[in-house]
Amino acid sequence: MTRFPLVVALSALAAAGVVVVLAERLYRELEVRLAGAILDVITTSGVYVSPDRESVYFGLTSATPFGLRMTPECSSAFLLLPLLVVTMVMLYFRPSNARRLFFSLGISALVVVLVNQLRIFTIVGLVHGLGTDEGYYWGHTLLGSMVSVFGGAVSIVLFVRLATRKKKP
Repeated sequence: MTRFPLVVALSALAAAGVVVVLAERLYRELEVRLAGAILDVITTSGVYVSPDRESVYFGLTSATPFGLRMTPECSSAFLLLPLLVVTMVMLYFRPSNARRLFFSLGISALVVVLVNQLRIFTIVGLVHGLGTDEGYYWGHTLLGSMVSVFGGAVSIVLFVRLATRKKKP
């Protein structure tokens, strides 16, 4: 990769990081819409999405409807930033691996988004199974956090593995 395309690629990654930070609320709205769409398909108890509140409500036809609000710390937006930074560093030192790095970034970013959706569904499942107080506690505070941490670690390991694997002869 010559100097100019490298500068363009690094600038695009830096711009993506800035956009993730500045448009983080819009990103949360999209995450909530995705969660609502999936919940609407897999549940029969009614789902409502309020994107302007970054909230998804479920169990609407049950005796215990519940809502989750996606706060900045619960979003996968900021889990994407380390992937962007690692991509930038690796691209700077190995510009010839650009295609592989961008592929690895795309796959790992998808994993981060899916893991955060899994976290939401974990909370929903535990609230449904254990009730609102106990289910939310276990789903959000303990198990949901473990899902996020484990998923974030998996995405970084996956990224590095995909980005650094040797081509088969």
